[in-house]
Amino acid sequence: MDGDYSFIQMKKNEPIHIHVQKGDFEGKFWIKIEEILIEEAFCYNFTPAAKREIKKIIYQHFDLIVDALFKNLTNPENGEIE
Repeated sequence: MDGDYSFIQMKKNEPIHIHVQKGDFEGKFWIKIEEILIEEAFCYNFTPAAKREIKKIIYQHFDLIVDALFKNLTNPENGEIE
């Protein structure tokens, strides 16, 4: 299970998380910004090695992911998170 994962950002009004998908594999990871921590919510069909790879990718791009999440959730008119 090499590369080419799809990372999908969270929706509004939900705890911070991302969805990960590749073929028949699907997972959800909680992102705890204050602790700089990633926790597995669920993973279907992922091997332990694939889970480690996903966490590694998320950690490598942690700041980029967090910035993108807040950018997508911030109202451009007032700067508040919706």
